[in-house]
Amino acid sequence: MTSTPFGDLLWTLVRTDFKSRYHGSFGGLVWALLKPLAMFIVLVAVFSFVFKTEPQYRFNLVIGIFLFDFFADATKTGFISLWSKRFLVTKIHCPIWVLVVSSISNALITLLIFSTLTLTALLYAGRPPSFLHVGLFVWYLAHYVFVVTGISLAASVMWVRYRDLNQLWDVAIQAGFFLAPIVYPIGVIPERFHKYLYLWPPTPIIQFSRAVLVDGTVPTFRAHVLLTTFSSLILLTGAAIFTRYSPRAAEYL
Repeated sequence: MTSTPFGDLLWTLVRTDFKSRYHGSFGGLVWALLKPLAMFIVLVAVFSFVFKTEPQYRFNLVIGIFLFDFFADATKTGFISLWSKRFLVTKIHCPIWVLVVSSISNALITLLIFSTLTLTALLYAGRPPSFLHVGLFVWYLAHYVFVVTGISLAASVMWVRYRDLNQLWDVAIQAGFFLAPIVYPIGVIPERFHKYLYLWPPTPIIQFSRAVLVDGTVPTFRAHVLLTTFSSLILLTGAAIFTRYSPRAAEYL
C-alpha cells in the first residue's frame, strides 16, 4: 500500500466516518444538522416553559447536556476506534493514533453545530456574549478536545486487551451525568466538595462555559491555569499510555 500524507489520511478517515454514520440515509448532511437542531429546540422550548421564572436555567441546562453528550459520545467512540478500524492498523504508513483522533470527528461536528445554535439563541434572547467571552468558550472547547483525545488514546489500546473496560466506562458515564452539575446548580453542593466535582473532566468545562456565556463572568486566572494543567496532563498521560501499548495492539486485534 502506498504511503498517504498525514493530512490526506486524516481527512479521508473523517469523511469516511461521517459517511458511514449516515450511510443509506437520504438526508446525509441534513440529518447531521437537523438532529442537534431539533434536540436544541425541544430542550429550550420545554425548559423555557417549565422554568419560565428562571430564564438562565434553560441555557445552563442545555449547555450542560450538550457538553456532556459530546464527552460521552466521543470517548465511547474512542474506546473502539482501533477495533473498528483494525483492518487498517497494519496497513497504513502513518502513526495509528490518527485512527483514534479521527474517531471523535462526528461528535465534534455535533458539538460545533450545538455551539453555533447556543450563540444564536443567546443573541436572539437579548443576551449576546462579548467577543472575549466567545473566545474563552472556544478556548474551553479546545481544552475539552484535548481531554477527550487523551482519554480516547489511552482507552483505545487498553480496550483491545481488557474488553470489560468498555462496560465500566458506561457505568462511569451514567454516574458522571449526575456527578457533573448538569441538572442542578453546583451551589447546592457544599463548597468543600466542589474540588472533587472538578476532578470529573466535564465539570470545569461546563461551569466555565456557563460562566462566560450565560452569567457574563470570567473565571479567575488561577482557575484557567488549573484547567490548562489538568487538560494537558490528561492528554499527555493518554499519549504516554498509547505510546507504551500501541506497538503490540495489532496482536490483540
